[in-house]
Amino acid sequence: MAVTRTFSIIKPDATRRNLTGAVTKMLEEAGLRVVASKRIHMTREQAEGFYAVHKERPFFGELVDFMISEPVVVQVLEGEDAVQKNRDVMGATNPADAAEGTIRKTHALSIGENSVHGSDSDENAAIEIRHFFNDDEIVG
Repeated sequence: MAVTRTFSIIKPDATRRNLTGAVTKMLEEAGLRVVASKRIHMTREQAEGFYAVHKERPFFGELVDFMISEPVVVQVLEGEDAVQKNRDVMGATNPADAAEGTIRKTHALSIGENSVHGSDSDENAAIEIRHFFNDDEIVG
């Protein structure tokens, strides 16, 4: 398998509970390497742009409000088949359905406050990475 990159967000419910290190440790233990990371307070414009694909869905406003409510940690992760590896370690969106030992099973509070976001494809990873990082910020 090839070494690829993916995008990850440690969401407000996790940063509020000081879980940045715990989540990052789980990512690293799964074989992913953090090659860029920054703690930001996402603006409304950033959140609306990032989640534009969901603009017509009923939860869009609530999602944007949640993502701008407190700081998040945006990261670029690198590893073999990084997108799938990250999705595996995150677990199912609904923590009740997530496998034991996954981030969401361990740390999520609910389906809405599920602690992390991860890209769902290599193509979306590239788009999401560019949304928050310049090439010179990625040092892997």
